[in-house]
Amino acid sequence: MNNPYLTKTFYFNAAHQYGHEDWTEQKNKEVFGPDARVHGHNYTLEVMVTGEINPETGFLVDLGHLKKIVNIHVIDIIDHRQIEKEVDWFQGRQPSTENLVQFIWKQIDSRLEGAKLHRIRLRETPTIFTDYYG
Repeated sequence: MNNPYLTKTFYFNAAHQYGHEDWTEQKNKEVFGPDARVHGHNYTLEVMVTGEINPETGFLVDLGHLKKIVNIHVIDIIDHRQIEKEVDWFQGRQPSTENLVQFIWKQIDSRLEGAKLHRIRLRETPTIFTDYYG
């Protein structure tokens, strides 16, 4: 029998700026365009887990446990921050959604109990999102 997949959605707001300190302002503008300036997003984070249903509860995962992990180890760290300046993991990395999903996965995966992390989806705008499967 195939296991079900459950997705929990979270929201946070953060700012970021693309660029390299050792590049000229002009080169950063040429490569990153308007994103070379500090700007922010209202992010939507989807955390998808899978596993066996607990026969006693009928649930795949304890949602309280999942919410606590994501809130403490992701939202509390990144919400209302300038990502590349205030989140240590991003030192030397661009604050792209491609890197954000990897950071989020690392923050959740080893702490999750009773289910297996399957997918992280991070929506940066209504038309752009990144999926990561570890």
